[in-house]
Amino acid sequence: MSHGLCQITLLKLTYNIQDSDIPATLMVDFSCSLDFRAFRLVNTMMFAIEEINQNPALLPDITLGYKIYDDCGSSNIATKVALSLVNGQGATEDDHNCEGPPNVPALVGGDGSSESIAVARSIGPFRIPMVSYFSTCVCLSDRNEYPTFYRTIPSDYHQSKALAQIIKKFGWTWIGTIRSNDDYGNFGMQAFVDIAQELGICIAFSESFSRTDSNEKIRKTVNIIKSFTAKVVVAFAAPREMQLLLKEVIRQNLTGIQWVGTEAWITAQLIAPNESARFLIGAIGPAIPSAEVKGLQEFLLKIHPSKFPGNSLVKEFWETAFQCRFWSGNTNVTEIHNGYSDVTMDGISYNVYKAVYALAHALHNLLLCERGKGPFMNNTCAHTSNFQPWQVRKHSYIKHILNFTSKSGDRIYFDENGDPVAKYDLINWQKNLKGVAETRVIGFYDGSASPTRELTVNEEAIVWSNGQTEVIPRAVCSESCIPGTRKVSRKSQPVCCFDCTECAEGEISNITDSTDCIKCPEQYWPNQQRDRCLPKEIEFLSFTEMLGGVLLTLALVGVSTTISIAFVFFTHRDTPIVKANNSELSYLLLFALTLCFLCSVTFIAFAIAFVLCISCILIKTILVILAFKATLPNNNMAKLFGPAQQRWSVFLLTSVQCLICTLWLTISHPFPMRNTEYYREIIILECDLGSVSAFYSMAGYIAFLAGVSFVLAFLARKLPDNFNEAQCITFSMLIFCAVWITFIPVYISSPGKYTVAVEVFAILASSFGLLFCIFVPKCYIILIKPEMNTKKHLMAWHWYCCLPPPCPIHISAPSTPHTPLRLYQSYFPTSLLTLSLSWIPSLPPSAPAWASPVRPTVALSDGCPKANTPTSPSPTLHPSPTPITPKLPPSSPLMPSGRWFYTSLCHQ
Repeated sequence: MSHGLCQITLLKLTYNIQDSDIPATLMVDFSCSLDFRAFRLVNTMMFAIEEINQNPALLPDITLGYKIYDDCGSSNIATKVALSLVNGQGATEDDHNCEGPPNVPALVGGDGSSESIAVARSIGPFRIPMVSYFSTCVCLSDRNEYPTFYRTIPSDYHQSKALAQIIKKFGWTWIGTIRSNDDYGNFGMQAFVDIAQELGICIAFSESFSRTDSNEKIRKTVNIIKSFTAKVVVAFAAPREMQLLLKEVIRQNLTGIQWVGTEAWITAQLIAPNESARFLIGAIGPAIPSAEVKGLQEFLLKIHPSKFPGNSLVKEFWETAFQCRFWSGNTNVTEIHNGYSDVTMDGISYNVYKAVYALAHALHNLLLCERGKGPFMNNTCAHTSNFQPWQVRKHSYIKHILNFTSKSGDRIYFDENGDPVAKYDLINWQKNLKGVAETRVIGFYDGSASPTRELTVNEEAIVWSNGQTEVIPRAVCSESCIPGTRKVSRKSQPVCCFDCTECAEGEISNITDSTDCIKCPEQYWPNQQRDRCLPKEIEFLSFTEMLGGVLLTLALVGVSTTISIAFVFFTHRDTPIVKANNSELSYLLLFALTLCFLCSVTFIAFAIAFVLCISCILIKTILVILAFKATLPNNNMAKLFGPAQQRWSVFLLTSVQCLICTLWLTISHPFPMRNTEYYREIIILECDLGSVSAFYSMAGYIAFLAGVSFVLAFLARKLPDNFNEAQCITFSMLIFCAVWITFIPVYISSPGKYTVAVEVFAILASSFGLLFCIFVPKCYIILIKPEMNTKKHLMAWHWYCCLPPPCPIHISAPSTPHTPLRLYQSYFPTSLLTLSLSWIPSLPPSAPAWASPVRPTVALSDGCPKANTPTSPSPTLHPSPTPITPKLPPSSPLMPSGRWFYTSLCHQ
């Protein structure tokens, strides 16, 4: 890098193979104004060479000499000097004092990257090794283009990496960059930008300028810094360019910028201390590690014109430092404070010191090579009195040979690119107790450490541009996206400028600034913040909740009611109404209803329980029809359907359903299933049917039995009331069918646990319908109206008949054969009708009422079939609502007790 107006950067090493000590001479071609810092570096090199010459263990019997040339910070001058050295045109009048190879064995320098590039290209074809102490351009690591270049300062690649890690560590993603328009700034900034982009850091603006630019260009650069929202600025610039920029910053009073600098200027005093305290406070950046070189400070302070009589450079330094034209013997360097005498925080001088020692060790290895162990062909060694520069490079290139430890304890070696180990101190500008700005070390960077331990920072020791130590300045284009959201890039803007959008349903993001959302597993669902996947709530109908409790209570009420009715029937089992209702089927029906109520709780044997229930009802319906439709004498239909046949019928009907259910459970049984499709955030615990065909077969069989029972009951609904269950069965089956028909659409449309609730309600409703319609009326008579629970009442029935065309007739049948029979006519056709009645005698209580083998009948009409019993005259039925009262003759040979039975109604 280029520093100052005059830089002594090309250093030629020579040596003298003599036992006598030949004093080193300082030959300077000086053509530009003096730079105190550059002059200090010259004296540092002189100190190192004198120290080596006095060390008997290093280059014994060898005295090093030197020639110093000034490139004045110009690549052209540097190239000219390099070519003159290669061509042997750099000889001076003192060359006769040195003996040794006439060619240049090595060079130390230069100071700036541009000058070093020019020199390295010039001497590269001649294989002359060159060691620089301050040229950091990344390009110089290219061994194809610069095969003989080495340096004791790390490459800008490592500095760029350190800068990027600093930026990343403090969360700065929206920054600006400025650079000097030279090899140092351009190559260094390009390396930084490449690394920064890999770390997700965006560049808001990037400006370049040089020391030769006009003031308007510098002013424009500062205006750009002011116009952007990025308040963290990385300055990859040489000290002179940075100094020009800071002067314009002071002129425009631009404060609040968090500067991030490079080793070129971060430790330099570029502006006045009071101005630095205002405009550079908080600046942070890497610097070359400083090390104390024992004796260097004293050596620098002992320089005096009397030691170098006739040397124009020392004379000009003295006159410039003391601002006098002539030297006074009473003055010394300790009385001045400038860039020459200040070696605190100075790593550059130490780099010069290491560069000289590196070449000295290379020469030492070359000249003391043992025969047969050399690094050249056939293990030969170089000729000590006439070696070539490429042979020196051979020794300095091999890593395991050129590997030494300096007096400061640092291990020095070069890698395959000619670069040393990358180590930096992290510097921070702070105010001291006097309010003056100064630099302090707040961390370090070690390129040889593992990637996670390269950068170490003491954040508590940092003072930021806002003057605070705790609040880190913000430098983002967009605030970070919190967990639960993801980044969405803005169109035509850098990736650091984005919007935050919430993750979609079923997805989460559990890190900050997530670019994608993660879909939760099937059994999980995001929390409200959508930053975690939580197990989905499992929904099912529970007894602990209100709806489940209500249904459970209703089921228990149904069971209790059924048991109570069974108890009533059992305690009144000898009464006429219980006997007339076939107590065996009634008890079996009550048992089936109990199972139905329990099925609503456990869902076990649901299909079988309902089939058992409907089978009992179907058999009862058939019995009613057989009892009142077997009208002809000596009809044996009722005999063929006795109690044994009834039991077997119920068993067979139920066995069919048992067979269906067994096949269902064997082939593909139902199983619990976690349904995640109906609700995304809830798992519905439901019962999968397994075999759909088996389920529909089971349900279809229940529907078939229910339909048959309903049709038969409906057909028998007009039989005599006092002994007819058909009407009750009709109403019960009507309720049963209505409930389950309504259940289907409601079941399909009900979500989650309400599906089960609807099913339970349907079971309970249909069970209660059967229970209330069939048994409650009988319990009412047994418990509330016991006077109706008699044979006399049971023998008086009301009938309703209808013939096509409709002819409803209301018959009031007395309980004795000699009581007048009253007929009520509501509608009659014009044709004459005849009515035929039969008197069926009563049987003992243990036998059914219709089981009598003798059925004497009396015909009231000549137009209908007549039995072989005495008849009475048939009354004529007129189409009039007037009641007709036929009378039986007193001599009718009928049994004293029985009931009237409607036989037929005919028309002519």
